[in-house]
Formats: sequence, structure tokens, C-alpha cells
Amino acid sequence: MSVVEELIREEGDGSLSFGNYELDSKTKKADFPYDGASYKIKTFKEITKLERNGTMVYESVPGSTVTNFKGDKSELSFDVEAPGDLSFTVELEPDTLYRLDVDGESFGSIQTNLGGKLSASVELDAGKKASVKITKM
Repeated sequence: MSVVEELIREEGDGSLSFGNYELDSKTKKADFPYDGASYKIKTFKEITKLERNGTMVYESVPGSTVTNFKGDKSELSFDVEAPGDLSFTVELEPDTLYRLDVDGESFGSIQTNLGGKLSASVELDAGKKASVKITKM
């Protein structure tokens, strides 16, 4: 997997790809139309943040590259690459239990907070990707 040079793009299968963790300074792209909404990406080596209509959708520390990002509040899946281990937060349904799978292995259940945010960490080696799937229980 490689970084998304154009910062955000829609793939042929309808999924989103975004982020470039190789950038030394924060770079943004706003007003990207996708699925009837306006998306904004901010990305560089320290953080990657995706917003939809001004609301956080995905955030990672350090920065990351995400491909095949698709789903809704009941199921979300994506592939992620970063220079090493990362923590990410996604927004889903508030106060709801979800199952987290990374590379097909279950990491158990995680409860979203009252704002709908789910946070998790993924162990990564530089240049390697992980496939993440989050499913409402």
C-alpha cells in the first residue's frame, strides 16, 4: 500500500482512500464531494483527520494512510498503514457495543462513548497494513 498523493480520492468500488503520513507539514484538502456530503482531510506524519460536513469521521495518531474505507454506523471497514503503531478514533452510534477485528482476528468488544466515538490501537510495522473491521453487536 502507498500513501494517497492527492490526499483523498474515491475508489472504483465506491470506497474512500485518504491520508499521507509521509508529509512533514500539515496539508489539507476541503470540500471533497462524496456520497452527498462534503469531506475535509488534514494529514501529515503526526495526525490524519477526516471530517464529513464538519463532523469527525476518522482520526489517527500518528498520521496514517487509509484505503477501502467504507461502511455506516453498523459496520465499518478499512485498511490502514502508518510508520508504526497507531491509535485511531472513529465516530459511530453513541453508547453502542461494537466488535473489533484486525486482520481477521477478533479483539473483542468496545463500547462507544456518549458522543459515539470508538478508540482503538493497532500494532503496525512500517510499510505494513492492517485490515480493520468494526461491526455493531
